[in-house]
Amino acid sequence: MSPPPANLATVELRYAVVLEPEPDGSAWNVIVPALPEAHTWGETPEQALSMAREVIALCVAERRARGEDIPASD
Repeated sequence: MSPPPANLATVELRYAVVLEPEPDGSAWNVIVPALPEAHTWGETPEQALSMAREVIALCVAERRARGEDIPASD
C-alpha cells in the first residue's frame, strides 16, 4: 500500500469495539457500534481485535469510495 499523496492529510480514527464470546468459548465476535456494517470474529480476543482493525479500515475505505460520511472517533 503506498502512502497518501502529499496534499492529503492523514487522520487517525479510533472506534470502540465490543467483543462477545461464543457460548462454547470457541471464538470471539466483534461489533463496531459506530460502523453497523462492521462484523468480524477471532479465535482469541487478540485475534478478534486484529480482525476488528482490518474490518474498520475496510469499512472506512468503502465509505470514502462511495462518498459517504465517516463517523468521528468515539
